[in-house]
Amino acid sequence: MSPIAWMERTRISIRRLNNYRRVTGLGGLLEAAKGKISQTQTLVQLTRPGLRFPLFLRVPSSDPRTFDQIFVRKEYGFEVSRMPEVIVDAGANIGLTSIYFTNRYPDAKIIALEPEGGNFELLQKNVAPYENIVPIRAALWHKNETITLVDPGLGEWGFMTQGSDSAENLGAFRHEVPALTVDAVMEAHGLTHIDILKVDIEGAEREVFQDSSAWLNSVDVLIVELHERMKSGCNRSFYRGSEGFDDEWVHAENVYLSRRGSCLVRPSSWS
Repeated sequence: MSPIAWMERTRISIRRLNNYRRVTGLGGLLEAAKGKISQTQTLVQLTRPGLRFPLFLRVPSSDPRTFDQIFVRKEYGFEVSRMPEVIVDAGANIGLTSIYFTNRYPDAKIIALEPEGGNFELLQKNVAPYENIVPIRAALWHKNETITLVDPGLGEWGFMTQGSDSAENLGAFRHEVPALTVDAVMEAHGLTHIDILKVDIEGAEREVFQDSSAWLNSVDVLIVELHERMKSGCNRSFYRGSEGFDDEWVHAENVYLSRRGSCLVRPSSWS
């Protein structure tokens, strides 16, 4: 390894360790260090002002970084003109975004979709105290079918999905998972509209927005992280399949689209 590569690797390691310490405290940092050595993970329980119930993170993993983005940096810290009633969290991972939303909007019904087994197991544990969060083990997709979950080596927050007829090689095969369309989720849960649809699905937005005609008019706000770097065509598919919204802006890693009269208000500090 070259000196430059070694320095960059060291810098990244120090940044991750600082993140563990900031999010989980000294105890979490020590558990992460032990886990790195033993190649095992430990659950760390966190309490935080503003959270009605404790939650759990895996260390070492990408969970502390996700927690930092959502609860410390407040990447979903937009303002609202009225309380949202229905939120769909697609790509819910271990439930942190759903928990952030439910603590801000306690009367909202939240549907949390996550296809990966380990993530979903912890999602269920984390959201169990919240009766208004409904966890579903499924991927968001453009068809109601069984698809393949693959691991491109990006950690617990980077699992990708691909159709059974895809010629792409996105990563190592993990297992097959059920996939649902947005309108199928709405029908299954008796929803006539969605106030906020948050989509962070590691490139599957390319497929989801290929044909959004069955459900797009029922959504007031879209919050989407695009993954063009992971799957070519995501940006083009998203913008073609999301026409008709009145306002657009970008904050952190997300594109926001909202309709006039929706619940969402852009804070003045956002771009």
